[in-house]
Amino acid sequence: MLIEKSLADLLDAFSASDPTPGGGSAAALAGALGAALLAMVAGLPKTRHDSDEDREALTAARHALLALRSRLAALVDRDAEAYDRVVAAYRLPKATDQEKAARSEVIRQAVRLATETPLEVMRACEAGVRLADPVAACGNPSASSDLRVGLELLGAGLRGARLNVEINLGSVEDETFVSSARREIAELQAAAEDGTGQACARLAAQ
Repeated sequence: MLIEKSLADLLDAFSASDPTPGGGSAAALAGALGAALLAMVAGLPKTRHDSDEDREALTAARHALLALRSRLAALVDRDAEAYDRVVAAYRLPKATDQEKAARSEVIRQAVRLATETPLEVMRACEAGVRLADPVAACGNPSASSDLRVGLELLGAGLRGARLNVEINLGSVEDETFVSSARREIAELQAAAEDGTGQACARLAAQ
């Protein structure tokens, strides 16, 4: 599994000439790093007001962020696997009408999965951005730069995943799914931008 490699080996995997891991896995990894940084800030001993309310809010946020980190880490591998399935599907035999029909169905399923996986990355990154608000409101002000870096990484993960969703949608034949996905990615992008602005505004008010 990619996520179980050492950092050096993981970077080598991304640098290799093989198509996977690619941009989708990198987007998930960026999101996982962003969630991890926010979780770190939420876990610092000192809070903004040194109150029980701060600690309660930060503990809840940290718990949710650690879950998102794990979810995004799993998507690093899942995205690579989804792309590999697409490649394998296109390599299936197509000499007979039966083979062509079977191949087309496998391709359809593989492309759908390769679209749903980065969409899941977008959802997880947007959820991470929303959790930045209680961390910004209650966390240690001295860690504001760490929080901002976490937000930048979550934003990069979301935008990178969006690129993968959009390029794969061009090969999806289900118009209902395509329309729903396009609407959702726009909503997720807008929500993440709003959430980032809100968290940054809290930091600026400190």
